[in-house]
Amino acid sequence: MKQIPNIFTLLNLVFGCMAIVCILQYGLSYTVNDNAEAFVIMPEKIYMASIFIGCAAVIDFLDGFVARLLKASSEIGKQLDSLADVVSFGVAPGLIVYQFLRLSFAQQEGGLDVSTAWLLPAFVIPCAGAYRLARFNIDTTQSHGFKGVPIPAAGLLVASFPLIYWFSNTDLIIKLFTNQWFWYVVILVVSYLMVSKLPMLALKFSGVSIKKLMPFISIAAIAAITAITFGWIAVPVSFVAYVILSLLVKQKES
Repeated sequence: MKQIPNIFTLLNLVFGCMAIVCILQYGLSYTVNDNAEAFVIMPEKIYMASIFIGCAAVIDFLDGFVARLLKASSEIGKQLDSLADVVSFGVAPGLIVYQFLRLSFAQQEGGLDVSTAWLLPAFVIPCAGAYRLARFNIDTTQSHGFKGVPIPAAGLLVASFPLIYWFSNTDLIIKLFTNQWFWYVVILVVSYLMVSKLPMLALKFSGVSIKKLMPFISIAAIAAITAITFGWIAVPVSFVAYVILSLLVKQKES
């Protein structure tokens, strides 16, 4: 029984590995439109990586729930959880950004031969995530709240971008997601939020009350309304709402 939560954690890791396979298996390719114009695209199947990262997030929530239910929490489980999270919510999202950076440069003349140095910043995301997890593992003050955005939230944010890109018909989204400077900003913001010590809400309560649940109810409502109206854009909107509400709530508490 004690190993059941660890099995869930390893399943999180498996989903992360499957996401990486999807990201790397399908490279950039040329296509020609009706006007005989050639341009570079990223095949749609890469968005399956987003699905696998989402599955990893569900399992990541369940392993902690199962551990508490079975009273089977352990130090090895804690370490396994961090190792799995680095892969599923750090390395896989970092590779998504890497591929989008390649796509952005490929739109330019000679862009397919861009120096790797311009693509390497994508790996700041998994590095920041690993640092954040290492700090979390030795910090005993984060039992009812987080310091910095948790890596699953950052990973899900990045995982939403392929879905937004392929299921959006707006030129603004396409132009934004094929602009390398947009991705450099994403890397800086997401990495900073993870390694920062900004107080963030955690779904951990010493006692359940409407007051404590209200921020999460608000985020869920924002997510639902945005999803109905704008589809997958609901994920980054919810992420921003989570950060803002966390800062407001924690500021009031202090």
